[in-house]
Amino acid sequence: MTFKIFRKNRIKHNFVDPDEIFLDSKNIDNMDTQQFEGRLEKAISKNTINILGFCFVAIAIIFSGRLIFLQIKKGEAYYQRSQNNTLEKVILFAERGIIYDRNKVEMAWNKKVEVSPEEKDGDVKNREEVFGTREYLKNGFAHILGYVSYPAQDKKGIFWQGEFIGKDGLEKQYNEYLKGINGAKIIETDASSNIHSENTVNAPKRGADLVTTIDSRIQKELFNLIKNAAIANSFSGGAGVIMDVTNGEVIVATSYPEYDGEILSLGKDATTIKNYFNDKRKVFMDRNISGLYTPGSIVKPIFALAALNEGIISPFKEILSTGSISIQNPYFKDQKTVFKDWKAHGWTAMAEAIAVSSDVYFYSIGGGFEDQKGLGIVNLEKYTRMFGIGDKTNIDLPDEKSGTIPSIDWKLKTFKNDPWRVGDTYNTSIGQYGFQVTPMEIVRAIAAIANRGTLVTPHLFLGDSEKENLKTEITLKQEDFDVIHDGMRQTVTYGTGVALNVPYVDIAAKTGTAQLGLLKNRVNSWVVGFFPYENPKYAFTIMMESGPASGAVGASSIMRGLVDYMAIYTPEYFK
Repeated sequence: MTFKIFRKNRIKHNFVDPDEIFLDSKNIDNMDTQQFEGRLEKAISKNTINILGFCFVAIAIIFSGRLIFLQIKKGEAYYQRSQNNTLEKVILFAERGIIYDRNKVEMAWNKKVEVSPEEKDGDVKNREEVFGTREYLKNGFAHILGYVSYPAQDKKGIFWQGEFIGKDGLEKQYNEYLKGINGAKIIETDASSNIHSENTVNAPKRGADLVTTIDSRIQKELFNLIKNAAIANSFSGGAGVIMDVTNGEVIVATSYPEYDGEILSLGKDATTIKNYFNDKRKVFMDRNISGLYTPGSIVKPIFALAALNEGIISPFKEILSTGSISIQNPYFKDQKTVFKDWKAHGWTAMAEAIAVSSDVYFYSIGGGFEDQKGLGIVNLEKYTRMFGIGDKTNIDLPDEKSGTIPSIDWKLKTFKNDPWRVGDTYNTSIGQYGFQVTPMEIVRAIAAIANRGTLVTPHLFLGDSEKENLKTEITLKQEDFDVIHDGMRQTVTYGTGVALNVPYVDIAAKTGTAQLGLLKNRVNSWVVGFFPYENPKYAFTIMMESGPASGAVGASSIMRGLVDYMAIYTPEYFK
């Protein structure tokens, strides 16, 4: 009886309730639920499993259907397309930075290439791989702006030069600054050059703009004055610079003759380019920084300062010029060597000697004569270098050259077995013999005279603090500078630079006429100086190259034309 009850109960209680196993269906104290202690798990419902399974089956059917469509129904068409289509990486050319003058007038800019409808229907290379051309302000800007070499491709359309490269002037000097960074995109095309897809990989980054110190108004006017004078008076060329004497900003730097930068950049006008190379006037040379010229009398203010600083003469001592001096010929005792003045000036002290440009006076203080002690060639070279001549100015332009100062060592190297003579010193003291300078060297030296002893660094990048702070101090007495300023002002009021005696600004100047060649029938005509006289702000240099010795028009006439223009259109420079 008992056994039957036991079997009956076992059958009746076949399902065991959790409450019969666990003490409680809820978590008790101290159980770690993070380790699943005391946690009850519930099984996933059949509905959930069925829905998930249906989704997987639907996705599989969709993908299988699409695969059948692509591989079976469209397989042949896509196979042909894949055989003919190509992926090509195309350069997205960066836009080059614009070059501005100090007033934000564009001097070098980009012209967009207009693609014609015919090209759009043609070769993809003609349609996609295009870049803007470079255009330049004309008449006086070629040498400072320069030109570029455009991206170039071979006959297969592959670019072997993938970027713009500056070849001269600021384009070359600041190429990395201006050029930007090219971008790229991938294009899928078929055999008929039809585009099926394209995707930009890298966007191009535009080059930085360059704001210069140049005033394009004055630059253009000075160039035209130089050009017209050169053509009318048979000068082979000319150049001019105006520079701020306080910080070295170059307001004007122009050179004639010049080239057309757009023609050189494109390289298609072979006739014009050939003429440039064959032109004896050296069209590619920037005369301001690469031209070396005999300076003549424009170096006399430097030697006057040297004589005062060395104490060999008082500014008030007068020297007589009767038109020449004569010294004993060392080889022929019965003969004398004559050194001529350009005219007889009579008795002249230092300031007047500068004003009338007395050669005899500077022969005497340079090489010595009778009772007047001379500086000697060593001091002539020393003080010339002190004012930066013979060294590059470090202007931010390529291909700058440095001048030549005659010296004993220079002569030994240039003329073998020919010793230095006092006559060589005489000729050096008036800026002749082997003397050669660039206009940029001279304008920096004149600026140091104007600002009373600070050699600044010329530059074209507006706001270039590194260049502006690059200065060298020349330690000379301020009263000595006063004498030179007075002499250069007298040059304008009654001396050789009287053409610059204008009512709207007081100018101090020094003229120079350097004879060329054995026949001395050609000359370089110079004028240098600064303005305003009482508070100098700008120094200037104008050089007219190799004109007739008998010519009536020279550098002073050109500077007069420029200041007349500035008085009307840019009077702010005279304040």
